[in-house]
Amino acid sequence: MKRPLLAYCLGLIVLLALPYFVARGADFSGADGIAQEALTKQGYTPWVEPLFNPPPEVASGLFAFQAALGGLALGFFLGRRARK
Repeated sequence: MKRPLLAYCLGLIVLLALPYFVARGADFSGADGIAQEALTKQGYTPWVEPLFNPPPEVASGLFAFQAALGGLALGFFLGRRARK
C-alpha cells in the first residue's frame, strides 16, 4: 500500500516541477501587468485612486483571509444542503 502512495507523490512532484525546467527563463508574471501596460499605451488615466494600498505582504494575507472566508461560506452552505 505504501508503494503506490510513494509513486503518486513522486509523480505529483515531477508534474509540479516540470514547467520550471521546460520553460526555463519564461516570464510567469500574469495578465495584470500586461493589461496595465496595454491601457497606459492607449493613454488611459485612472478615474480614482485606491483608498487603501497595503504592502504586498499584507495584501497577500488579506487575499488568503478572503479565500478562507469564501471557503467557509461555501462549505457551510454545501453542508446544509447535503443535510436536507
